[in-house]
Amino acid sequence: MPEKPLLFTPLELPGVTAKNRIVVSPMCQYAAVDGVATEWHFAHHHRFAVGGAGIGFVEATGVEARGRITPGCTGIWTDAQVPALAEIAKIYRDHGALSGIQIAHAGRKASAQRPWHGSGPLSTADEARGDIAWQPVGPSSEAVSAGWPAPHPLSVDEIRDLVGKWADAARRALAAGFDIVEIHGAHGYLIHSFLSPLSNRRNDAYGGDLNRRMRFALEVTEAVRAVWPKDRPLFYRTSAVDGIDGGVTIEDTVALAKALKARGVDVIDCSSGGLRGSSTLATGRARPKLGFQVPYAERVRREADIKTMAVGLIVDAAQAEEILERKQADLIALARELLYNPFWPLHAAQALGADAEFAAWPEQYGWYLTRRAKALALPEAAD
Repeated sequence: MPEKPLLFTPLELPGVTAKNRIVVSPMCQYAAVDGVATEWHFAHHHRFAVGGAGIGFVEATGVEARGRITPGCTGIWTDAQVPALAEIAKIYRDHGALSGIQIAHAGRKASAQRPWHGSGPLSTADEARGDIAWQPVGPSSEAVSAGWPAPHPLSVDEIRDLVGKWADAARRALAAGFDIVEIHGAHGYLIHSFLSPLSNRRNDAYGGDLNRRMRFALEVTEAVRAVWPKDRPLFYRTSAVDGIDGGVTIEDTVALAKALKARGVDVIDCSSGGLRGSSTLATGRARPKLGFQVPYAERVRREADIKTMAVGLIVDAAQAEEILERKQADLIALARELLYNPFWPLHAAQALGADAEFAAWPEQYGWYLTRRAKALALPEAAD
């Protein structure tokens, strides 16, 4: 192990430096009102900022109203949504962390129920709680799965309009004070559905061979990079493989990563799957292995020569450190593990010997915990 754990070695990115390699992965909370973040979101992110993460991302945030996954998802399609998002960026900044926002469009997986309401497509039964369905869109009329509505196939003019909305979202993210923007190109959402031959049946400039299926992703990236300052990092989340015969392969993703790098993307966030089925409810029958997506981050990093972020069942400090030591990724993203333990970064620092004296903890906590540790180290009183 290096003298200083890599997990707690700062990482320089364009114009900014992350104090450590631990990232709060975007996690949908389904708690927004008309796309506006609420007090729940502030509390949600404050826990992670206090907990010591180096970077914190706001959840998939719709570039237009019909781009939300559910009626409770955050949005960034109007200026009225900016102040609440700015508050989240400030929360991270006040605790020495970088803030990021994932800008997204759910595409054919939009108009869905919140997970605790079933995760299926919205129907007339949902209207009683005020969740009104809307028409999803996609590259083709292929539905997500049986029982889901067929999306409206986007025309070329509509595609161009959407590219502009991604650029507008990036401008608002800048106004909100975020350090990082991530383009969501994974999990069966709109950009991913253009990339996968299983969901893209077009025969025009946006469908067919890989270069044409990549076109939408690249146009969105170019539009965002044109308005997002060069001294602020741009991330891109990808589903590295569809995991379905005939779908996106890791070779496709390496080619995409090379093209994205040429257009100014700084980090590839390597997830996988999600093309079919619910966005909010996992349907796998077997439990995946710890770190099951790390090999994708490793291969993209090596073959596309670009920084990557590993995500997916990374649960302890030693595992995270090993990923970095083996040069499989440059950043470690956590989601459910942080929900379970928002202080995971601080505990990881202790586990790796990077903070034996609680110096990294907020002083309001560290002052007490230092004394607690000393008390626990004292011999027990004799009977």
